[in-house]
Amino acid sequence: MKKITFFLLVQFTCITAFAQTGKQVKIETGIVESVKEKSGVNSFKGIPFAQPPIGELRWKEPQPVNSWTGVRKCDAFGYNPMQKNVFGDMKFRSQGMSEDCLYLNVWVPAKPSKTKLPVLVYFYGGGFVAGDGSEERYDGESMAKRGIIALTVNYRLGVFGFMAHPELTKESPHHSSGNYGLLDQTAALRWVQKNIAAFGGDPNRVTIAGESAGSIAVSAQMVSPLSKNLIAGAIGESGAMIKPTLAPVPLAEGENNGLKFAGMAGVKSLQELREIPADKLLDEAAKPGVPSMQLATIDGYFLTKSPAESFAAGEQAKVPLLVGWNSAEIPYQALLGGDAPTPENYAKKVKALYGEKADEVMKLYPGNTPEEVIRSATELASDRFIVYSTWKWADAHALSSGKPVYRYLFSKPRPPMTAKMGNAKAGLADGIIKGDNNAKPEVKKQPEPYVGASHASEIEYAMGNLATNTTYAWTPADYKVSTTMESYFANFIKTGNPNGAALPKWNANIKGGPVSFINIDVKTTLEKESAQLGGRYVFLDKEYIK
Repeated sequence: MKKITFFLLVQFTCITAFAQTGKQVKIETGIVESVKEKSGVNSFKGIPFAQPPIGELRWKEPQPVNSWTGVRKCDAFGYNPMQKNVFGDMKFRSQGMSEDCLYLNVWVPAKPSKTKLPVLVYFYGGGFVAGDGSEERYDGESMAKRGIIALTVNYRLGVFGFMAHPELTKESPHHSSGNYGLLDQTAALRWVQKNIAAFGGDPNRVTIAGESAGSIAVSAQMVSPLSKNLIAGAIGESGAMIKPTLAPVPLAEGENNGLKFAGMAGVKSLQELREIPADKLLDEAAKPGVPSMQLATIDGYFLTKSPAESFAAGEQAKVPLLVGWNSAEIPYQALLGGDAPTPENYAKKVKALYGEKADEVMKLYPGNTPEEVIRSATELASDRFIVYSTWKWADAHALSSGKPVYRYLFSKPRPPMTAKMGNAKAGLADGIIKGDNNAKPEVKKQPEPYVGASHASEIEYAMGNLATNTTYAWTPADYKVSTTMESYFANFIKTGNPNGAALPKWNANIKGGPVSFINIDVKTTLEKESAQLGGRYVFLDKEYIK
């Protein structure tokens, strides 16, 4: 009897050990094996979707990945793209930094489904110069627990992802250059079309999403002839590839920037540029005076015209769009600099920016008291930074697509940082500035900054990942907001409509209909766009779309 019991115990232990190794899936290039998370979700980390873009493949369209034999254990994230340490809030779990960075990660629900599951493909933010799919705030495990197959995708950044050059255009079969980071995203979407069914996903129900540069990329993928037919829905969190937010430049301008960079780097040919070691190339691109290496080009291949023109002409993907921004994307200091937020300083700054139109701006963004200046300067700075471009995207899509646009405003400020962070404070673009724990508290000599939701602060709420960020002392109210926001997103991914049981009603914007938005906060409410709010965007529309 003891021998039989021992045999059964050993057998059970072996079965359990095998189960913990996860799930094996045969895709186009070989077999991949997942890791089973504590929740039961299967995660496949570090799946290559293109060949390493190194050597002669630097600055080339992503090439199909080579097949492998045996089982590829997907238990670790791939390398993160080449980049400088730009944003203090980015925490990677990658194997390190390398040009060999074209990997994606997949989270699959624990229980097999009798029907094909909806798919989410998420692009990270970072201004096209930073970011990685291994950041915990983007993890797809929570979405997978809701019955969605979720992916994060790496793409090339900075000089590696966006440099154009006449020699690159000449060697390209499409007579284009630049946009390599965006082409990486498109290659990942093609990978999804070919392989997601093997994971239980539906290639006809793919929603793309992203925040900041990731959101800008979503707007670009929607208009590209290479990708617009690969998606069924789109989510944009703060940002569109529309002036003044990282709008694309003509190919000739991009090529001239590449020539200027090559000259500053001391090389005369494309071959010499390709021979520069990756870390040295990164350093060269970071030197003062180097032209921007984060702008897409209107290359006639990925982009045939500017996204603003494509949306206006109704040439984009005709899919539902969920899009919005945060209530305080950047602080008032981004407009006023080091000047105190007084009505006099504010009026002087507005006059310097808008000249004879200053009075019109002051009516839309009034500043009669220090408190009002802080609020209006925050709103004007945020609109100029990223809000206007996102509004323009939402408005243009509603006018020309025939599909619903669900607009949101995220208003929940993050709670204070935990005690372990000491005197650290939030920095620009959601970074973290560590302070001196022995320093005396500052004496407040001016009004408190306008409290609102800063740029990028909604990501953990939307993706259900508050617990992964231990910097902040999350409260029950934060988790309530996260449940609401993630539910909206999950419903949209599944059906193209964010509404669902126990959620405040969210009306879509359509051509000719009333303009409204859902204000996501501790108390989430549907609000009508006021005449003053709409007036701000109409005014800026005249400034930027000429």
